[in-house]
Amino acid sequence: MTNILEIEDLHAQVEGKEILRGVTLNVPQGEVHALMGPNGSGKSTLANVIMGRPGYTVTEGDVRYKGQSLLKLTADQRARMGLFLAFQYPVEVPGVSMVNFLRSAYNASREQQLSALAFRKHLKEKMALVGVDDEMVRRYVNQGFSGGEKKRMETLQLAVLQPEMAILDETDSGLDIDALKAVATGIEGLTGPDLGVLLITHYQRILNYITPDHVHVLMGGRVVKSGGAELAHALEEKGYEGIRAELGIAATTDEAETEEAKA
Repeated sequence: MTNILEIEDLHAQVEGKEILRGVTLNVPQGEVHALMGPNGSGKSTLANVIMGRPGYTVTEGDVRYKGQSLLKLTADQRARMGLFLAFQYPVEVPGVSMVNFLRSAYNASREQQLSALAFRKHLKEKMALVGVDDEMVRRYVNQGFSGGEKKRMETLQLAVLQPEMAILDETDSGLDIDALKAVATGIEGLTGPDLGVLLITHYQRILNYITPDHVHVLMGGRVVKSGGAELAHALEEKGYEGIRAELGIAATTDEAETEEAKA
């Protein structure tokens, strides 16, 4: 049976303010689903709720994986089930080398532990796959890394940990063209029948390198439209305002405030 991430009529609040207003979405293992939407639409909130980040309150609906509700599980329990989250803004962990961090994370997610030698072999294979050199993994986690290097190291984590379902929260955020291509190419090389991907973005550009099976548009805390890869190109042409006009949807307060702040 295919492992499916099932999000059903999900409502969630942050500090008492409702952000998600009834999200329904299914992502099977082996498929790439792009979730697109303007700033303030609830994309990162959805990612954090899926992974159980503290501070997010689910008031209605459910999130299930492999048929099991995730809502009462801790973040590490969800990770052991095969879920992975790549952060929009990866944090620095001074004093902890990438090698030690990755080995600890790998062994924590599995019953069978790898020896240092066996893990090093596994790590080298994945480094070659995503284009990371020895010098980068000897450094402390994300300390002194550029935005592109941080995102590439998130891709290495994805390759090393080999989850069954990955939520990638705006992996393209803050990347120049070369860094974007390198990171996206690394992710594309990891996709296949063993990995489901929920790729969260508000730009179409990363989808020039990663071809999604499905595209969903999130506005006002709801999925308002779904389609194939062509939907991303339509968004590029029309913009989110064009989709709002097409569907007769007004911007929420959060979306409007975000757009005003950018102006």
